[in-house]
Amino acid sequence: MDIDKENFLDNLEEIIANTYTVEAEFKQFKKILDYVINFLPNALWVLDLDGNFFLINTEAKMLSTLYYEIDKTKNNYELEFNGRIYLIKINKTEQNTIISATDITEQKRDERLASMGKVSAHLAHEIRNPIGSISILASILLGKVDIKNKLLVMEMQKSIYRVERIIKTTLLFTKGVKANRADFSIEELEEEINDSYDYYSLSKDIELKIDFSEANLFGDLELLSIVTQNFLYNALDAIEEDENESGVVEFSYKSEEGYDVITVKDSGVPIKNKNILYEPFQTTKLKGHGLGLALSLEIIKAHDGKIELLEKEKGFKIYIGKNRE
Repeated sequence: MDIDKENFLDNLEEIIANTYTVEAEFKQFKKILDYVINFLPNALWVLDLDGNFFLINTEAKMLSTLYYEIDKTKNNYELEFNGRIYLIKINKTEQNTIISATDITEQKRDERLASMGKVSAHLAHEIRNPIGSISILASILLGKVDIKNKLLVMEMQKSIYRVERIIKTTLLFTKGVKANRADFSIEELEEEINDSYDYYSLSKDIELKIDFSEANLFGDLELLSIVTQNFLYNALDAIEEDENESGVVEFSYKSEEGYDVITVKDSGVPIKNKNILYEPFQTTKLKGHGLGLALSLEIIKAHDGKIELLEKEKGFKIYIGKNRE
């Protein structure tokens, strides 16, 4: 009897020890599980049979108001909420209802941009040939019309140039940017800016100021000319939209550690929505097709640079990397 009692006590001690071990392992497992659940990028709600919250992860707590917009009768659908798009999935077990919400805004944006890019590229290709023919005919016409009509033809040429610029920008954006860098004088870039200014049809007295000190840049002159042209035309458009009958656009250059920096400022209307400045096919202007700044950013990134919005004045700083590797 004493032996049985002793065996029983030994077994009991072993059971208690194992219980503590299991409890410790369970706590460790629960800790890891909680970490994994809270590490998930999507919001997760788990409900019990009575519809009470059994588990809510960190992302779900941040999107607490989203939960009440979810249609619990659907299993798999997309929901737009506060300017974002979420993929909602609902699974039910015998004991719980599991609801997850995954932010797919960027994925939907990429799909939309890819679709718009294909359409834009197709239209640009279709328009390029007839616009090229019209441009040649306008040049021929300029040499044959009376002096009093030459200004009209020149305005036609400026409009054609703008369309050609849009076509070129669209095709370049859709096929991707690759910079073929070489040394060139900043004076060449200044000439490109002046030529672009001459092609703009001004309805106001707008002064162009360029303060470029002597310097050699290392970059793709053609691509950087597109960048400065985009910023020039954005500035001119902003002044054209302003109530004042005159304005000024200023370009300046400065060498900084690791960068050649071009600053452009204008006296036009303020930027309406800074959040969509570099968003393709989005524009806050009355003119434009929404690719200028998006393409400019891609070009500058290809030059190991960046673009910064000025805080106190209206304008931008364009950083061109000096790295030759």
